[in-house]
Amino acid sequence: MRISAKGEYAIRALLDLAVHHGEGLVPIQEVARRQGIPQRYLEQVLLLLKRAGILESRRGSAGGYQLVRAPAGISVGEVLRAVEGRVTALDVAGRHPSKTSEATASDLAPLWREIAGAVAAVIDRTTFGDLAEQVKARRSPARTIYHI
Repeated sequence: MRISAKGEYAIRALLDLAVHHGEGLVPIQEVARRQGIPQRYLEQVLLLLKRAGILESRRGSAGGYQLVRAPAGISVGEVLRAVEGRVTALDVAGRHPSKTSEATASDLAPLWREIAGAVAAVIDRTTFGDLAEQVKARRSPARTIYHI
């Protein structure tokens, strides 16, 4: 599976917004800075996510972006489809099999479908709530357990 820069930036930006969910509108400058994404490009990506009904925004000095739903209600698959369109497991498009390999290619079709299904299952069951919890757990100071 290939994920374009647009797809990767969408996932990173949504994760940033999920980690800061409940804090109000987040300025695009903050997301761009924290994620190391060019702001102009991020604007285009966030606009696609807004059109898909995943984000809402407000303009102005107190403006920014926030998730429309709780992070647990937004899957990675939904976000990728919003910015990439159809998501396929493997990038086999554009390969032109020779006549001798056409039979082999059709023999492998069930494998490619199974792989596509597995990828779709992972990205559709993984939510930004899951990812945000993992990020917060990694960032929290280690707890020391004392045994008596």
